[in-house]
Amino acid sequence: MKRDLRDSERNETTTTMEQNSFENVTNGLASSTSPRAQERRDAFKKLRQSRQSEKSMDFDDLLPHVGEFGRYQKLLIFLICLPACIPCGFHAFNQLFMSPSPPHWCRVPELEGLGLTVQEVRNLSIPWEGGGYSQCSQYQLPNNYTPEWPLEEPRPAWPVVPCTSGWIYNTTIIYSSIVIDYDLVCDKAIFPTVGLSVLNVGGIIGVYVFGTISRWLGRRISFLVCLGIEQVFGLITAFAPNFWAWLTCRFLVGLTVPAIYQIPFIISLELVGPSYRSFVTVMTCLFYVGGMLLLAGVAYLVRNWVYLCLVTSLPFFVYVVYWWYLPESPRWLLSKGRLQEARTILTKMAEVNKTELPDSFMQKLQDRMMAQQALSTSSAQKNSATGFFSMCYTPNMRLKAILITMVWFANETVYVGLSYYGPAMGDDEYLSFFLSCAVEVPSYLLCWIVMDRWGRRWILGVGMIIGGIFSICTVLMPEGASLATLVLYLVAKFSESAAFLIIYPFAAELYPTEVRGVGIGFSAYVGGLGLVIIPFINYLGTEMLVLPLLIMGVVSALGGVLTFRLPETLQQKLPNTMAEGEAFGHDFSWQECWACVPEIKQKEYEDFDHASDEEIDEIVSLENLGRRRSSEGHGRPDEATPLQRFGPLGSRANPLIRQTSIMDTPIITDASGAMKLTFWV
Repeated sequence: MKRDLRDSERNETTTTMEQNSFENVTNGLASSTSPRAQERRDAFKKLRQSRQSEKSMDFDDLLPHVGEFGRYQKLLIFLICLPACIPCGFHAFNQLFMSPSPPHWCRVPELEGLGLTVQEVRNLSIPWEGGGYSQCSQYQLPNNYTPEWPLEEPRPAWPVVPCTSGWIYNTTIIYSSIVIDYDLVCDKAIFPTVGLSVLNVGGIIGVYVFGTISRWLGRRISFLVCLGIEQVFGLITAFAPNFWAWLTCRFLVGLTVPAIYQIPFIISLELVGPSYRSFVTVMTCLFYVGGMLLLAGVAYLVRNWVYLCLVTSLPFFVYVVYWWYLPESPRWLLSKGRLQEARTILTKMAEVNKTELPDSFMQKLQDRMMAQQALSTSSAQKNSATGFFSMCYTPNMRLKAILITMVWFANETVYVGLSYYGPAMGDDEYLSFFLSCAVEVPSYLLCWIVMDRWGRRWILGVGMIIGGIFSICTVLMPEGASLATLVLYLVAKFSESAAFLIIYPFAAELYPTEVRGVGIGFSAYVGGLGLVIIPFINYLGTEMLVLPLLIMGVVSALGGVLTFRLPETLQQKLPNTMAEGEAFGHDFSWQECWACVPEIKQKEYEDFDHASDEEIDEIVSLENLGRRRSSEGHGRPDEATPLQRFGPLGSRANPLIRQTSIMDTPIITDASGAMKLTFWV
């Protein structure tokens, strides 16, 4: 409560300072009668009126009154939203442990029941290929063949044919797998890879499906339906009688994998203040990785794939209690005009946070949200006529859009590919997968700390290049150097994870506000296509272990090099219109690539009484930019956020100038003014 009072006093002080500043400028202009002075006077008058009206009507301005990150938000996020990311990590990767392929050879019924040992049967019926017994071919024995004693060697005249009666599996180490139950070997060996690709195809479709549900029926209904489908079909997977039934279950589970991650993430973002969105973003990533780490331990203890499906699904049916405790997003309710329901939730939030909700605020807030909805609808209609290709009409925007999409594709494809390839590295697949997930934790934390000091471009580009180089270096390791190969792989995964965390906010800052939604959607879906392709690239590792790492290394390095052609967004005024997007970075020079943090191009003015005409014009333009960006959550926070507590990030700027140097998750909205889903996992 004391902190809220201090915040209120600070806000009042800031408002008073701003009013005095405007009065000083207006009074200074009043003494002049020139047309130029009158024009400037009118501009300041309109600016002041717009600031005073918007000051009391923005949803983010309400949060300090009820608590930007109070007890209510903490309980909701840490007990509901973040734990919901754990089953996402389970179902996205448990398939890796359902399909290990044990050693196998052809089953020869003619030699069964004759008292022969396994080794004797293999000597008689299986040809020797490449330093071992063939796994997919056998000798065609003569009709009514009976071995003579002592046992003879296979005769050269016996033809070699593919397996005709199934396979025998060595279950000494791997005793349970869909490969064993469905005979997914030889000409069907690629079927588990197809299953992994189908899982990701479901994810691309599911984002559209649950995004539509989330938009029209709300976040709460969308999340509960998504969670129910994920757990039910994750459970049914264990009872699939054949591969095609299993594949159908995996597709239906895949429908939910991105959405089950994004919907609670969006709910969290819509309930906290702008200065806490970066914290929520990183915490969501950490809980998702936590689910992957738990999966490594569970898969190590539960080697039966049927039981693994049960263990990774049944415990999460307890989430049914969310039906009673998960509230609807008040921001979405306001966008739909459901004021009374939003008021009930906000009142409860204020009560739990021990604050008070201003009585006069709700009606003004409703007016503001309705105005935003109308504006968003108009903007959506305008953008729908042009779509992504509207960014291809001018050379600089066209180049940036192509580069962003290519870098996103390379980054997401390699990151997910390395995650899938984790069990194949090292001598112990469970330990290797655990380590590949564990390195993401320090990677995210380090990136979180330094990205507002070193810039976005350098972390993204250098991270992808380093990840690519270390992936390529695995080719140089001698055969049998599993430990050295694993170390190189882990360094590559560490670097790629840092780049993966920053690609979304960096891309969102590069796209102008007018087309940010369609731009992010297009780039994200092109990146999602890489998830469909990467399982087949990893399949090449069955013949040569380091070949997929070589391919991913080249793709990552090329993507990292392309990153340096994009302009840095840290401490820059970001584009709102297409014209500003074309101008942003149009004067790019390759010398800028060597600077981590670019020079700040925006000025601060404290003495308005002595400001020149050009300076006053810049104040107006900067303020207009600040008001537009404030609705997107890019203003500097007034209180210390979890990120800022790591160290100083710079002194407070002039209240009239909106800084953009704090890493934030830009809110992408649909036509109703509410946040929408994008394919980002």
